[in-house]
Amino acid sequence: MDAQSKTPAQPRAVTPRGALDADENNNINVFKKTSPSVVHITNLALQRDLFSLRVTEQPQGTGTGFIWDENGHIVTNFHVIQGANAATVTLSDQSVLPAKLVGAFPDRDIAVLRIDVPKDKLAPIAIGTSRELQVGQKVYAIGNPFGLDQTLTTGIVSALNREIESVTRRTIKGAIQTDAAINPGNSGGPLLDSAGRLIGVNTSIYSPSGASAGIGFAIPVDEVNRIVPRLIRDGRFIRPALGVTAGAAQLTQSLGAPKGVLLVGVVAGGPAAQAGLQPYTRGRDGRIVAGDVITAVNEQPVADLDDMLGLLEQRQIGEKVVLSVWRAGQTRRVNATLGSSD
Repeated sequence: MDAQSKTPAQPRAVTPRGALDADENNNINVFKKTSPSVVHITNLALQRDLFSLRVTEQPQGTGTGFIWDENGHIVTNFHVIQGANAATVTLSDQSVLPAKLVGAFPDRDIAVLRIDVPKDKLAPIAIGTSRELQVGQKVYAIGNPFGLDQTLTTGIVSALNREIESVTRRTIKGAIQTDAAINPGNSGGPLLDSAGRLIGVNTSIYSPSGASAGIGFAIPVDEVNRIVPRLIRDGRFIRPALGVTAGAAQLTQSLGAPKGVLLVGVVAGGPAAQAGLQPYTRGRDGRIVAGDVITAVNEQPVADLDDMLGLLEQRQIGEKVVLSVWRAGQTRRVNATLGSSD
């Protein structure tokens, strides 16, 4: 061996990095601040062994959720726990706890679970607002996609007021579109603004390749903050109602009526009946007798039943609304007191 080959192998000296920039520091701070609020959810289903016939609980899916309050309520997507016989929640300290379903609203893909744990182990997430969001604003998605550890991805608000479809095929309006990577299992996790506040619940992703690098969507927090307290209080979302049955869009077009909710049924004694609304009917001679079409609620136009239901969901049972009602070319306004959809 020559002298050079006998020289001890030395690693190269590390070049000093210098201070992190402001954006990096904020990313780190948001993650440290919010990650204790994020949980991993395991969906359990009963399975029977083919030979022993013994029934056991087996994981059938996973997702993410976040701590809502100091009472142990956990918010996630409905589709994360759909079909489950039971569920467990893994906190950021890796403790695993059984969870009970408090309530769910499948039309908005929202569910609330509850865990029994001391308050000092709970870190409720900070709540923001979605009505002030702007396209281009920075956002963060935190999840626990693989049940191993939490992940942080960043992006921007790509678009606002998007429409996505829930598991019940009802339209979820006002969804936030983001390019932050939403990894498999991130459903139900929080979408945050640069202050670390909740601005949405990640609910689905569209990617042509099937990878987690496409277009993400989130249910806006203002919608979540309206629904979750009702689920905690009532165990389900009881929609305010008018007591009407709507005709199909094709019927509205064929009758030459304007866009809106064409009434083909009115519940006797219900809010609409008390307000004097009448459905379309057939006379004794078989001809159609013109009824009412609801075209707006509190001056907000409704193009169809889905529009009207969305507006009514923002109200409370017993609240008064003003309906714009069209009949035979004439529009009038009537007052109605909302009843219950039960």
